Amino acid sequence: MPVFTLPSASGAAVSSNDLVGKGPLVLYFYPKDETLGCTIESCAFRDQYAEFLAAGATILGISPDSPDSHRSFAAHHKLPFTLLSDPRRSVFELFGVASDFLGLVPGRETFVVDRAGIVRHHVDSPFPAKHVREALATVTSL
Repeated sequence: MPVFTLPSASGAAVSSNDLVGKGPLVLYFYPKDETLGCTIESCAFRDQYAEFLAAGATILGISPDSPDSHRSFAAHHKLPFTLLSDPRRSVFELFGVASDFLGLVPGRETFVVDRAGIVRHHVDSPFPAKHVREALATVTSL
């Protein structure tokens, strides 16, 4: 898994190095807070959060939005997991997340990483529910 550090909604830095080895890691990359597809996806992860926790997984949502935007988005939708801010899309690039719509809109992709830091599953789909369903199936099988 690529090594990265990004600010969270609280402003605290979150490093991938601190998460590897603690259990499965679900990284979902999404274009923008408070948009229809992104809200559906984030709320679907929220609604399945207990199952992810039971499997020992950590969920991180990553978008180019600011920590302030993430704070508002998380509070509005009662998201229990961490959202990370990647305004330069540097982590999007590290993971090879493609842009949609002529390169103007960041892509929607999800990666499931095991304890050893190996990407075990990748979802690249415009359908938000597919990301959650496949990520949960993967973390429960690890």
